[in-house]
Amino acid sequence: MDGAIRDVGAEPAITGVARGQAVAGLSPDELLRFLQGDGVKKAAARDLGAAIAERRDAATTVSAALVLCHAVGIRVFATGGIGGVHRSPAFDESGDLIELARTPAIVVCAGAKSVLDIPATIERLETLGVAVIGYRTSEFPGFHYASTGIPVPNRQDDVDGIVKAYLAQRALGHPAAVVVVQAPPAEAALARGDVERAITAALSSAETAGIRGGAVTPWLLSELSRQTEGRTITVNLALLEANARLAAELSVGLASHRDS
Repeated sequence: MDGAIRDVGAEPAITGVARGQAVAGLSPDELLRFLQGDGVKKAAARDLGAAIAERRDAATTVSAALVLCHAVGIRVFATGGIGGVHRSPAFDESGDLIELARTPAIVVCAGAKSVLDIPATIERLETLGVAVIGYRTSEFPGFHYASTGIPVPNRQDDVDGIVKAYLAQRALGHPAAVVVVQAPPAEAALARGDVERAITAALSSAETAGIRGGAVTPWLLSELSRQTEGRTITVNLALLEANARLAAELSVGLASHRDS
């Protein structure tokens, strides 16, 4: 992701809480410590204050990353997939959604994570007033697969069109993010049926294991990797790099508008 961003001419900044310090731009040593995972907590927006006060290491969810980006003026954020409405129970909803509704940024993703209830997530984004733009796609992607059959409300085929839409929204004072979705790279994307079968099995495993709350999504993604013999990790890495590249192009585009 860092390489893809720098290739375009932007500067990457990985968010986190490093031993109690909120960071937009983890150092190489900090990143290595995070990747090793020992003692690193998962922090949503609500957890940032406690992680800072208790001097923890904490990796940021989309909601927490948005808070940190907004605090320092970063306007473009890349991730794999946003959180959303869980398939079961239906009231289990990611804090990412409400943060997207109140934090202005461009968020580049491959849709919502495929283990979620994607139609319900799209409905919640609409209810919360979060703009969704498909980049070179007319469908909301399914994270691990390209086609969900659900149309996006807006489509743009060039970076400048997305930048202008974001700037127009900001000029109106609307506080929500603009979610930019693109399909995972075609050479890595999986078949929808294969993913859905693996998700069904993973959901059953999670219920049997008594997995609840914030632990559900990491568990399901791990199970998907196991059941697809690592193919979901392959597509995840490919879409992360593609999303980072698009985010960098959008960042450069925003800088060009600011300088013009």
